Parts: sequence; structure tokens; C-alpha cells
Amino acid sequence: MNAIEVKNLTKQFGDLTAVNHISFEVEKGEIFGFLGPNGAGKTTTIRMLTGLLTPDSGDIFIDGVDIRKNTIKAKMKMGVIPEMGNIYVDLTAKQNIIMAGRFYGISKRELDKKADSLLEQFGLYERKNDPVRTFSKGMKQRVNVASAIVPDPEILFLDEPTSGLDVQSQRLIRNIIKEMNQKGTTIFLTTHNIEEANILCERVGIINKGKIVAIDAPERLKRTFDKTQSVEISFHKMIDGSLIEKSGLASRMEKLGDKWKFYTDNPDKLTKYLVRFAEDQDLTIISMNICGASLEDAFVKLTESKDYAD
Repeated sequence: MNAIEVKNLTKQFGDLTAVNHISFEVEKGEIFGFLGPNGAGKTTTIRMLTGLLTPDSGDIFIDGVDIRKNTIKAKMKMGVIPEMGNIYVDLTAKQNIIMAGRFYGISKRELDKKADSLLEQFGLYERKNDPVRTFSKGMKQRVNVASAIVPDPEILFLDEPTSGLDVQSQRLIRNIIKEMNQKGTTIFLTTHNIEEANILCERVGIINKGKIVAIDAPERLKRTFDKTQSVEISFHKMIDGSLIEKSGLASRMEKLGDKWKFYTDNPDKLTKYLVRFAEDQDLTIISMNICGASLEDAFVKLTESKDYAD
């Protein structure tokens, strides 16, 4: 049995078809990434999967439970971290976690111990009795995640869980996701951070204009676009990248901090040209790397149409 099964799911808002007859499965125990441009249908999909929106047509099964026929039973199997968060800022960190646990029928004694353990795990124990309104954005998100995982859900839905957070908070939340998955929790993750999906997910689904355009492992998606190769190079001083683009060996270029990235279908010729260019211009090469297609390259290729579903 799959953790999540979606069959011909559709949702319209007036004349706009936000989700258009999509079907996919998420296996038990996997981390599944759900990617797409703004307005592609990601949030609408996750709201239907978690019972916040009713589909116009199609079926959703959560661990074999039809969410439209038995919503409460399906929801008891899941933890949800929505994009905007669902914590109460007038309550303390511990009160938020305890209140979330009560919805799942956890005993008061067990819940008190579990709340303290989670607060310790998330680095919030010293602030457990402080109102959440006094917390930073990263701290609030930690409370949000802790509240969602207090019942040890079989399936955890995360909608942009690390968006806008500092590096330390992002790393902490990613580690918690990995730990929960290692204990058997299935993770459904929507994110704009493609590198995050590349690091965490065993498979990713890409949605564009309300339709699924690809579902596969990140590495297999990258290999689909192996022709999108590039050479990254950094010199001891900044140069005009157009001088290299004029060689005709690069189809396009972009500046990445102190580096230039040149896209090419012949990295061997371009690499040799760059070495000669450096000698002719009396430049020192600090670093040079030949890169295959990235998950970001695959994402861009699959969603390059500007005609999104918003």
C-alpha cells in the first residue's frame, strides 16, 4: 500500500483550472518533493491532500483511507506544516505543542514529557514559557514543526518549511525531516529551494500549469538533460564574460558571485579555449569545473513556459 495515492485530481476556481487531472503515488517511507513555479498548483494540491480543500473531481487516499469519505481518520494519520504556519502567537511554545497533541488524544502526562523533549531538540527549552509573539521567524517555524510532529505522524506534509529562514534554522529543520524519515515517517515536501529537494528527496514530482510534467529521482531527471552542460570558472580578477561568449562555444552565460558559468554542448573545446584565453589575457585561473545538468536545469527546461496557472 502506498502512503498517498492521487487519481485524476482536479480543482477549478472560476475559469481557472488550478489542478488538472493529476495522478501520482507516494511510497511509504520515502521523501517526495513537489516542485513547480509560483501558481503552478502546488499549494492547491497540498490543501486538497490535507483536507483543507475539496476537489472538484478525483480521488485521494491517505494510507488507504479515502479522505473525502473519512476525513477525520485520514487526518489522524498526518502532520501538516502549512506555508503560513498555524501556531498561536499569544500562547507559549510549550502550550502550542501541548494543544496540538491534545487533538490526537495523547495523554496529559505523556504530552508534557514529549513537549519538553521536542523543545530541547529544537533548541527552545529555555524559552518554552515565553509567548511565541516574542520569537524570531526561525524560532516560530521551529515551534510550528514541533507542533506538527508531536503525534509522530505516519505522513508529514510540509509546505515551504524553510522559506525565509536563517541558515541555522534551515539546517535544523532539514535534520529533523531526515530523522523522522529514518524512523519511518513518509514526507511530502513542497519547496522553491531546488537544492533542498535535491539533497532530501528520493523522488520529485514537477507540476506546471496544473499538470504533472515529470516524476522521477533527481539524478534521473538530471540525466534527461545531460546536454545542458556548463563550465564554471573563476579568475583572479573580474572579466567581461561577453568576451568568452563571442567565441561561439557558449550558448549562454551567467555570473555567479566571483565566477562565470558558461553553458555549452562541447565542454572540452570550451575548457581548452578558457585556458588559452587566460594565458592571452594574463589571468590566473582560481577554479574551473565542468558541470553536468543540475536539478535546477531540469526544472527550468520542464517549466520554462511563462503561462503559469495563476
